[in-house]
Amino acid sequence: ASDVYKRQALLQCAPTRNSFVCEEVGGDRAKVNGLSRVAPKARGRPQRVKRTKMSEGIEVAKKLPVTDDIREAMATIRRGTDSFLIEEEFEQKLARSKATGKPLRCKLGLDPTAPDIHIGHTVVLNKLRQLQDLGHQVIFLVGDFTAAIGDPSGRNVTRPPLSREQITANAETYLAQAGHVLDLEKTEVRYNSEWSNALGSVGLIQLASRYTLARLLEREDFAKRYAEELPIAMHELLYPLMQGYDSVALEADLELGGSDQRFNLLVGRELQRQYGQEPQCILTMPLLVGLDGQVKMSKSKHNYIGITDEPNDMFGKVMSISDTLMWDWYDLLSLRPNDEIAALKKECAEGRNPRDAKVMLAKEIVTRFHSAAAADGAEAEFVNRFRQGAMPSEIPEVTVPAGEEGIQIARMLKEAGLVSSTSDGNRMIEQGGVRIQGESVSDRTLRFKAGEELIVQVGKRKWAKIHLA
Repeated sequence: ASDVYKRQALLQCAPTRNSFVCEEVGGDRAKVNGLSRVAPKARGRPQRVKRTKMSEGIEVAKKLPVTDDIREAMATIRRGTDSFLIEEEFEQKLARSKATGKPLRCKLGLDPTAPDIHIGHTVVLNKLRQLQDLGHQVIFLVGDFTAAIGDPSGRNVTRPPLSREQITANAETYLAQAGHVLDLEKTEVRYNSEWSNALGSVGLIQLASRYTLARLLEREDFAKRYAEELPIAMHELLYPLMQGYDSVALEADLELGGSDQRFNLLVGRELQRQYGQEPQCILTMPLLVGLDGQVKMSKSKHNYIGITDEPNDMFGKVMSISDTLMWDWYDLLSLRPNDEIAALKKECAEGRNPRDAKVMLAKEIVTRFHSAAAADGAEAEFVNRFRQGAMPSEIPEVTVPAGEEGIQIARMLKEAGLVSSTSDGNRMIEQGGVRIQGESVSDRTLRFKAGEELIVQVGKRKWAKIHLA
């Protein structure tokens, strides 16, 4: 008990604007709300920066010149984004980074809630890689502490927290999979339990004092549940604060996230202000539309490409998307420069076959998750299966309802208008006249589920891209 008393007696509260920063001094270091920092005698008050227009609105900082290379970097960073707050601030951060030679700290936090990811999850990782290629310090934050709380974003019910064993296993897999996109040797990998566990009850209560319940209830999912009188657990209210505190701990200049994370990212920006830091800018990425071209990529919708899919399957699935969706995927998944994508798009508009552009995208994606050799092999296999079968450049698309139990193959062919009846469909299957995804089909009992997208050939001349709803 005496040790606890001595520990509490060392707490010093240093006033900031509308808040307090609590320091625990000991030796050459100090703990600031659980964060280890060099003690005040060595570097002054912890996490203090000169107040500027960007941080407190008190002083007007002198604007740095924005050069052409900074404008080019901004165009790359802006590409495909859902929202970017605040662009002028980040432009100045880039200018300061160029002037000082100090890279910006760009953070992405992911809770390891599942053992594997699909390419829709890599959209924000691709943006982080672009920032890495521009020379900035990217931080891959594993939310091992926040995963134990359970992120309520987009939920109308409480998300069950994960066990420590699940979190550890998933985190190892996430990091390995992220390595397909990021250069892990240049990536700062952190775990938010480093500082969150150190907060303790006193620090957690002080952190909670920095944000009001009224502000938290402005969040769409909380507001909806509150209006419908559905339960909101107290630990869920802490989640945005803990995620925001990560930005304070890491002194982030930019935080990335999905469009559903915007509220939490704004909390981080506000907490940084209260801790005397320059507030981070915020960049959110849209959700990737799946293979069906209709809804976001999801395993439950069967419209996804897993990053562990075999090269041939991965290549074929990319080739099955519509030409319109292809350009969205270029913006969100490709690491090619803006001018190269623009030139390719212009060539297709002037007559080049869009299939060529789709092949380039498919090979880029397969190379990222497998190898260049695997991509070449997948392309060759695709050519053998499809182009030698004289697949037309334009294939009619049709949506067929599959129902909850799926749809039998002959009925699907009839509903798609490829055969006149189910018996005709069965006859064509028996004769070897039906190909799906380039493979000859002989099983009349095959059933397909809603969410699948199939390229189907019946005979020599009938083709359709079938979306199963």
